[in-house]
Amino acid sequence: MSQKDAKQKSFVDGLQISKRHWKKLWVHCLLLIMVFIIGFPLIYTFAISTQSLQEVIARPTLKISEHALENYRGAWVRSDMGRLLFNSIFVALASTAGKIIMAILSAFAIVFFDFRFKSVAFWTIFITLMLPVPVRIVSTYQVISDLGWLNSYVGLIIPLMASATGTFFFRQFYRTIPNELVEAAQIDGAGPMRFLWSILLPNSWANIAALFVVLFIFGWNQYLWPLMITHTKEMRVVVVGIRSLIPGGGELLPEWNIVMAAAMIALLLPVLVIITMQKWFVELMIEPEK
Repeated sequence: MSQKDAKQKSFVDGLQISKRHWKKLWVHCLLLIMVFIIGFPLIYTFAISTQSLQEVIARPTLKISEHALENYRGAWVRSDMGRLLFNSIFVALASTAGKIIMAILSAFAIVFFDFRFKSVAFWTIFITLMLPVPVRIVSTYQVISDLGWLNSYVGLIIPLMASATGTFFFRQFYRTIPNELVEAAQIDGAGPMRFLWSILLPNSWANIAALFVVLFIFGWNQYLWPLMITHTKEMRVVVVGIRSLIPGGGELLPEWNIVMAAAMIALLLPVLVIITMQKWFVELMIEPEK
C-alpha cells in the first residue's frame, strides 16, 4: 500500500470515528434532555416539600429550604401516614399475589391442557383488557355492596385481582418451553401439579419478579376504586389520603408544602421496588423481541 493510499485510509477511518462519536454524543444529549423532562416534576415536588408555606405562596422555586423535617413530620402526623402506607402495601401486595397466582394457573391450563374451545377461553380472558375497573365500576360497586364488602380489605382487593395481562405474559413464556421437557416429565411420572411446581415455577421466577413490579405499581396507584368503597380514615389508601390533605370548597388555602411532602413519602416504596427489581423488569420488556 502506497503512502497516499495509507493517508486516505487513515482519513476515512478518522471520519468514521468522528461520525460515531458525534452520534453517541447526540444520543446521550437527547437522553439527558428526556431524563430532565421526566424528572423535573419530581425535583420540583421535592423542593416544594422542603419550603415553608410562605415561600410556596410567594414564589415557589427549586431552592431546597430548611423546613423539610417540619413538613415531613406534619405530613406524617396529619395524614396518619403509617396507617395509609399499611393499607396501600397490604392491598397492593395481596392484589398482586392474587393476579400472579391466577395468571400462572390460567396460562398453565391454556398452554399445557387440551380441551375444547381453548382458544376461545384465552381470547375471552384477553378481551377483559378492554374492561378495566373504571369501565365496569358501577356494576362492580353494586356486586361488592350486595356482598357486604364495602369499606373492607376484601372489597378493595378482589375486584383488582382479575387481570389478563399476567395470563398473556405467562402464556407467551410457557409456549417457549420445549416439548422434550414436557415429555421427559411425563416419562418420569410427574403429574400436572408436580410439573408446574417442580419445573415451570423454578423457570418462571424472573417473569414473576418482573410482572410483580408492573402489578404492584398498578395496585399502589389505585385511586378511584378505593375512593368509592371506603368511607373511614382507617381504610384509606395512601393516594386517597394525600387527596384528603387538600381542603375542599376553596375556603382554605391548601398547604402545598405538606401535600408535596406526603407525596414524596408515598413515592418511596414504589421507587424502591423498581430499583430492586429493575433487572427483571427490563428482561420482561425485551422478552417479546427475542
